[in-house]
Amino acid sequence: MLKTAKSQRQVVLDTETTGINPKEGHKIIEIGCVELINRRLTQNRFHVYLNPDREIDAGAIEVHGITNEFLQDKPRFADVVEDFMAFTKDAELIIHNAPFDVGFLNHELALLENGSRTIESNSTVFDTLAYARKKHPGARNSLDALCKRYGIDNSHRDLHGALLDAEILADVYLIMTGGQASLLDENDAMGEGERQSIVRLSADRPRLKVIACDEVELAAHQQRLQKIAKVGGSCLWLQD
Repeated sequence: MLKTAKSQRQVVLDTETTGINPKEGHKIIEIGCVELINRRLTQNRFHVYLNPDREIDAGAIEVHGITNEFLQDKPRFADVVEDFMAFTKDAELIIHNAPFDVGFLNHELALLENGSRTIESNSTVFDTLAYARKKHPGARNSLDALCKRYGIDNSHRDLHGALLDAEILADVYLIMTGGQASLLDENDAMGEGERQSIVRLSADRPRLKVIACDEVELAAHQQRLQKIAKVGGSCLWLQD
């Protein structure tokens, strides 16, 4: 039985929080994820706002614009943890400044399960900030700076938002690490069964009808070739 190649699944992830340090009791208030399959964006998303059961720092509100009032009727992390872990399971997580987001997520998991599960036990992690610092040493490597460097339009990013930032980071990641998969890569990822499913035409099939150019079309073709010769200096197809 022929086996098909396994798809590479990645999840680009971002979070927003009540502050900067989970050890001081700060919590996650938004999780945004977008999915990549074989380096191509899908329509699969995971996005939630969360009630942290605590006040949001004023400085944090200035960054993301999420207020305490807005989160009052939102679910808790415990309510969405299973859906989140299922969405990210066995994927490579693409995160900008991964220690920050992973630290918060692991803190939330520890509050629920005493550390029996971690992000690293569920997924692998790729830190785009660490990668960018190696690729562009000495340069600014914030998400905004990378958007400017790679020509990605983030003019709609007035405030931080987990889902919006994950979408932008997906564009940055794909360009920074070499662009989307090529058609050749896509062919290599095909299973043997798919490659061998090409249907060969029978040698006994009727011959294709050949429609010859008329004199007007031939004259127009010659004129085009002469123009090419004038620009390039020579034209192999030009008839004397």
